[in-house]
Amino acid sequence: MAKKRKARKTGAKRAKRSARRSRGAGGGKLPKDAVTLIVLLRAREGQETLLEAELRALVNPSRREEGCLTYNLHRAIDTPGALLLHEVWTSREAHTEHTHTPHFLRWNARKDALLASRDANFWKHIA
Repeated sequence: MAKKRKARKTGAKRAKRSARRSRGAGGGKLPKDAVTLIVLLRAREGQETLLEAELRALVNPSRREEGCLTYNLHRAIDTPGALLLHEVWTSREAHTEHTHTPHFLRWNARKDALLASRDANFWKHIA
């Protein structure tokens, strides 16, 4: 009996996370205060593989955060060492909370040795 209850709870959690993520991917209406963060990153020469590994390490823990609707990492097709983070958060405050998590603090401590450049902008969905 306890196993069934646990399986149901786990399934419900997965469904909730899945629904939360699909909204961020255009599958439904976003929360009123939702923000999108686009981050363009260029690796220092010789640091491409390590930069990608460090960014990959952010993806799953970030997706599990309460205010995260979307957290996707992309690699440029034509520009070696160029990566893009596409993040959607329920609010700017949710993103601020993200910057206090252990996985983000780890990234923040290592990023300067890996990055040649970084450009980040918050965006608001309008249509």
